[in-house]
Amino acid sequence: MAKIIKKKFHEIDIPILNEKLEAFIGSHDEINGKTIRFDLTRKLKGKSVDLILKIEATKEKAVAYPKKLILLPFFIKHMIHSGISYVEDSFSAETKEDVVIVKPFLITRKKVSRAVRNALRNSTKNWIIDYLKEKTTEEIFSEALSNQLQKSLSIKLKKIYPLAICEIRILEVKKSLPKKA
Repeated sequence: MAKIIKKKFHEIDIPILNEKLEAFIGSHDEINGKTIRFDLTRKLKGKSVDLILKIEATKEKAVAYPKKLILLPFFIKHMIHSGISYVEDSFSAETKEDVVIVKPFLITRKKVSRAVRNALRNSTKNWIIDYLKEKTTEEIFSEALSNQLQKSLSIKLKKIYPLAICEIRILEVKKSLPKKA
């Protein structure tokens, strides 16, 4: 005869959002490694962002850590209009503990030449790679959510050309680096 496991509500802690979530499951082992998708549009005042969290569970508690941050495409389409240029890029960078994929998205105030777009792209890539080296993954996600990362990048790029929008379109943890002893 099969053993029946009684399901009950288990609490999942989400430290990056300072929230707790309840899941209706049999045990913590069931939820270990699962992902949760959070729509943060209301929290971020209309900036359409999805946050994907990965759950790590032990016997006593479950904690969700950020895995991917996505700026939704319809938010970007809403911001683009004629008479402007946009710059996209995609690269991987190392943090203190992980390798992350970063996809910045920049919108200029007016149309600009290819040379200016290239200068913006290269400067963005170099600045982000240097910035991420000294931060943990958790710090990077919280700064991207609170717009601190984008604000400091925008100030840096303003010297090349003033931007209308400076956003991180996708920020994703690709793999963990081996721990240094």
